[in-house]
Amino acid sequence: MPLHAAIRSTRTRRLRAGGAVALGSFALACTVGLGTAHAADAAPATTVTKAQSTAQTSYTVQSGDHLIAIARTLNVPGGWQAIASANNLSSPYTIYPGQVLKLPAGTTAKTASSSASSSSASKAATASKASTSSSSSASTSASSSGVKTYANNLDGWIKESLDVMAKHNIPGSYNGIYRNVIRESSGNPKAINLWDSNAAKGIPSKGLLQVIQPTFNAYHVSGTSWDIYDPIANITAACNYAYHRYGSIDNVNGPY
Repeated sequence: MPLHAAIRSTRTRRLRAGGAVALGSFALACTVGLGTAHAADAAPATTVTKAQSTAQTSYTVQSGDHLIAIARTLNVPGGWQAIASANNLSSPYTIYPGQVLKLPAGTTAKTASSSASSSSASKAATASKASTSSSSSASTSASSSGVKTYANNLDGWIKESLDVMAKHNIPGSYNGIYRNVIRESSGNPKAINLWDSNAAKGIPSKGLLQVIQPTFNAYHVSGTSWDIYDPIANITAACNYAYHRYGSIDNVNGPY
């Protein structure tokens, strides 16, 4: 966020989401899979499925994860701040895929247990194989068509932005974008700052990298959406601004 009223961020500002975060797109891709219980077809044996909670003391970070999503999924007492404290993490709270995080006592992950007739289990296994085969075929088809796809989550947004930036010779790395996004918006594409000087002027900072509208318009990258809340458009415009002012988003380590 520029200090001269271009992109604004302070550690103490309050963010209020301009729209609800779509849990099905953002949080699910950044968190642990909770498992799926298959319902059995009508059969002599009765299928009973119930939710259970199991204690969890550690978590291995997956690509696209962030502390808020991990805390929500694992029901961490004290939220993401407790995870940060347990692992001696400080702003900008950067975590990496493969990193093992210690979880506070009382953390539980919901799982599902079920009992079913052998015939129902067999049907579920068959359905699972069919689904896997279908996914594999779809993936092969997409690959053969030469169309690159991206996950609809923070990891996917950053990767797609990097590809767009490469086409326009805008420098920047995954880690440089990620740590700034976490500091500015905690990964919420609908984040908006309604409390700082920019907000008082009627041009609040918005989106993943907290861009104000004039800056977004001036550094908008061709081929991306004109919606300031669009993750790709927001990231690429901010990185384009950082490129012209600081040489690269990688050189940004605080308010900009």
